[in-house]
Amino acid sequence: MKLFWCPQTRSQRALWLLEEAGVDYERVLIDIRNPSSLRDPDFAKASPMGKVPAIADGEAMLADSAAIAMYVADKYPNTGLAPATDDPARAAYYWWMVFTPGVIEPAMAEKFSGAEPNQMRNAWGSFDSMIATFENGIGEGPWLLGDKFSAADILCGSSACFLKQFDMLPDSKTLEAYAERCMARPAYQRAAELSAAA
Repeated sequence: MKLFWCPQTRSQRALWLLEEAGVDYERVLIDIRNPSSLRDPDFAKASPMGKVPAIADGEAMLADSAAIAMYVADKYPNTGLAPATDDPARAAYYWWMVFTPGVIEPAMAEKFSGAEPNQMRNAWGSFDSMIATFENGIGEGPWLLGDKFSAADILCGSSACFLKQFDMLPDSKTLEAYAERCMARPAYQRAAELSAAA
């Protein structure tokens, strides 16, 4: 499996995911900030929009961190990164798997740009409703699915870490503690070291 990635991008999630899964993979650096840089020919097939992360796994090629996380968690069920397909927790898992791209990121963009929240128009609600939903989802935790860490925690946890690192996290003991638990995971730390060394 090849992971097409670039430091300081959403591909950090996929790097954390693959470190967490413990599967063999090759990192292929894609300098998205330099469109004229030489690129692996599989990258264009895996990511038609030229975005990272993307993976090439034999004939399977796909982009987007949520799609990659679902693919890896299902391909390697022994990692325990997803509930079994007949587990009732699978429903909550699916919902949280799309919470980052569908709710957290648009709400963060709204907040960062200073756009006026519009709960009726925006599918993500608002930044404040996103935070409240996120906090409620963690609840007693420690993870989104209770005691079971999953790929959903990689997606949402990376967003919580991002919010914390860029001082966008409101006063929330729940999300602060969640981000700290995520950053304490050995696979998260390995991914951060690989990114820093790139």
